[in-house]
Amino acid sequence: VQLRESGGGLVQAGDSLRLSCVASGRSFASYAIGWFRQRPGKEREFVGGINFNGATTYYAETIKGRFTISRDNTKNTVDLQMDSLKPEDTAVYSCAASFVHPYYDTSYYLPSTYDYWGQGTQVTVSS
Repeated sequence: VQLRESGGGLVQAGDSLRLSCVASGRSFASYAIGWFRQRPGKEREFVGGINFNGATTYYAETIKGRFTISRDNTKNTVDLQMDSLKPEDTAVYSCAASFVHPYYDTSYYLPSTYDYWGQGTQVTVSS
């Protein structure tokens, strides 16, 4: 499966952005999807994840309550709605796909759980 992110850009603190991850290939509904970000000078970090059918979502504590993940398996898309953005949310955001992982509910935050990655989209939040 190939993943492509879109929706990044330059916004001000307090604004919102909606990122989209579009997948090509078959069996999209068999993949859990995660969003990760890499801030300048920092390691890649987990932002949020969603299981194969969208019934369960997972969020990092740093963004909980501000970001929301959703998916539409009919369109092969997973969206990340980001509200109340802060300058510290500035990062390259990437989506990743995990194929039928048996322990996704306990390993969703690990980059090694994911099999495929997009190239990322830049989000810059000015103060």
